[in-house]
Amino acid sequence: MATTNGTTNGTTPKITLYTNHGCPFAHRAHITLDELKLPYEEVIIDLTVPRPAWYLDINPRGLVPSVKYTAPGQKEAIVTESAIVSQFFADLHPSPLLPASTSDALKRARINFFVDTWSTKISSLLFPIYTAASEQQKDEKASAFVSAVEKELEPLLVNAAPFFEGSGELTFAEVITAPFILRLYDASADGSVAPKALAERLDALPNFGKWARAVREHPNARRIYDGKAVLESTKSRLAKMAAAKS
Repeated sequence: MATTNGTTNGTTPKITLYTNHGCPFAHRAHITLDELKLPYEEVIIDLTVPRPAWYLDINPRGLVPSVKYTAPGQKEAIVTESAIVSQFFADLHPSPLLPASTSDALKRARINFFVDTWSTKISSLLFPIYTAASEQQKDEKASAFVSAVEKELEPLLVNAAPFFEGSGELTFAEVITAPFILRLYDASADGSVAPKALAERLDALPNFGKWARAVREHPNARRIYDGKAVLESTKSRLAKMAAAKS
């Protein structure tokens, strides 16, 4: 199913986003395009079934997001992988989201360091909380996650006001992390996917807690996000994984 967000004309590039609203990686592309106010058509890809041949022609990996980008007078191009898609548009349209390297290389470097820290030090600790077999193991995994956030991210957020480096608008740091922050807090509120105490412990970190609250409340972070549906889908997926092991 294809839907259009915004309007296009003959002088603006045509953007087609192949997406799934339940996927946190595709969520990054939506936040980027919405923050940059770029009109696009979206095509929903069902991730619960084998990908159709036409989509594998677009992205042989079968993942979302993918973008078909057609600038006037140019051949269409395909861009894949969430961070690459988001950076592609951020580079095309320098803004508070991600400044051009020629205008504020230092801020750009700090944003990229935050993103690298999330990707290499934090993100791999998240899913093991959800898949832990017992409450004790979930608590242990959650403690490891909070400790890593306190050590690695808390110092980097000292100037958040409310977003990274004092920005009043979302930056690329929030684009990369917001989908997972939303899901983490909803999983903790539920209590069965992640410990209820996890969100409380994160909120007790003064910099991270304030920043994460602002991220979760931002309209463009929430626009396509259906927390209840995502949580139910996560529970179903975890149940299937557990059954496959037994």
